[in-house]
Amino acid sequence: MTPIRKVLVANRGEIAIRICRTLRTMEIPSVVVYSGADRGAPHVRAGDEAVLLGPAAPAESYLHVERILAAARATGADAVHPGYGFLAENAAFARACAAQGITFIGPSPESMERLGSKSAARLAAARLGVPVVPGVEDVPDAARARQEATRIGYPVLLKAASGGGGRGMRRVASDEEMEAAFESGRREAEGAFGDGRLLVEKLVHPARHVEVQILGDGRSAIALGERECSLQRRYQKLVEESPSIAVTKAIRTKLEKAAVTLACDAGYAGAGTVEFLLGPDGDVYFLEVNTRLQVEHPVTEARFGIDLVRAQIEIARGGPLPKRPEPRGHAIEVRLNAEDPYRGFIPQSGPITLLAWPAAEGLRIDAGIVEGHPVHAHYDSLLAKLIAHGRDRAEARDRLVAGLQGLALLGIRTNQGFLIDLLETEDFAAGETYTHTIEAHAWPAPDEIPDEALLAAALASEAPRAAEASGGRRDADRYSPWRLLGAWGRA
Repeated sequence: MTPIRKVLVANRGEIAIRICRTLRTMEIPSVVVYSGADRGAPHVRAGDEAVLLGPAAPAESYLHVERILAAARATGADAVHPGYGFLAENAAFARACAAQGITFIGPSPESMERLGSKSAARLAAARLGVPVVPGVEDVPDAARARQEATRIGYPVLLKAASGGGGRGMRRVASDEEMEAAFESGRREAEGAFGDGRLLVEKLVHPARHVEVQILGDGRSAIALGERECSLQRRYQKLVEESPSIAVTKAIRTKLEKAAVTLACDAGYAGAGTVEFLLGPDGDVYFLEVNTRLQVEHPVTEARFGIDLVRAQIEIARGGPLPKRPEPRGHAIEVRLNAEDPYRGFIPQSGPITLLAWPAAEGLRIDAGIVEGHPVHAHYDSLLAKLIAHGRDRAEARDRLVAGLQGLALLGIRTNQGFLIDLLETEDFAAGETYTHTIEAHAWPAPDEIPDEALLAAALASEAPRAAEASGGRRDADRYSPWRLLGAWGRA
């Protein structure tokens, strides 16, 4: 067994807080790191120790390998948990940890390189007989991309060879669009992952995005069901659920077998996610492997009753794979983001002036914000995740909608009202959701509320009570600006 006596959490926000929570239950001391912009942030108070890394810019703080390793040495941390994003899928960082005798809580650098690179993972999948989306790896320039797109057939997707989260991804419908799309995608991939390589894939349409959670110990692996993540905007997931209403027992068996095969072939150790597209004809296509914990991991935890962060730590210190629990019920997660969904999802920043979380049966909240602390433009817009678990999909959905309606958050714009709208659509109720669903719909904005009137109106107005008395229907006042206020609109 590899001893793990103290863990440095090389991340910020809600995932850093969530990791520290598990470390506390395991009685393992934690070290958190922070940038100058994150002084006093909630995650700084979540750990037993905190170390300032540098200025606000990620390159000078959360992406600065030597500063993170120096913090580990200074505090005596003998392990690092990278969370997701930043350095979580950086094989060079995992190697640097190993070189200094620090346990990286994640896969080996070799496994990461074999599966974390989309190009390498596609080649591995094809070799193992796992169906892949038609495409080509490591396209050097726009001219070659045009050539391959013509061969495959438009429309196509340009994708970053490294990393995930939709960074560097571009939809291209014609030769005329290729050069601009290729250059912007290459720049974004270089800035996000330090790797500007792109690949070209055929666009499968209409498609569902499904993924399988895996745990491996370097020799064997288990699969913990699938999550559906089809509801996306700009390739960023907004809603995730498990199980997928579209996945039959036969398809699930095929997905899990493919995921485990890839993990075992790579000698994968730790938590990871194997992503697939489900085509309109029921065909399954391998997409990529995320060699880290996913943002949406609580969906799997809710259904399987397993702590995936704890499993990561146990595997990293040489422990066995957990016994696969039997899943129960249905779970749905939404991402609460600091963005204006009715104006192109423009990121928002500023102080949170009022914040009250709902509390209800079957509702879990993983948050990285507190009242009075600012949201910065330097980092991802994710503020929190609301996860509802129920006996079936309908109960999970009802609990999640009620949780969103019970959330009170003022000071910055969020996608709270938009998420309620999304969950209440007929498409979502019927499970008819695809990767293009959000972009294919018109989402009219509620009427504007004057900023200076928000607090007074939320606390004093009787209008929301009158709306509730109009029959109790959820959609009784769809276009009322009070929907933007969440629980404050019912004060």
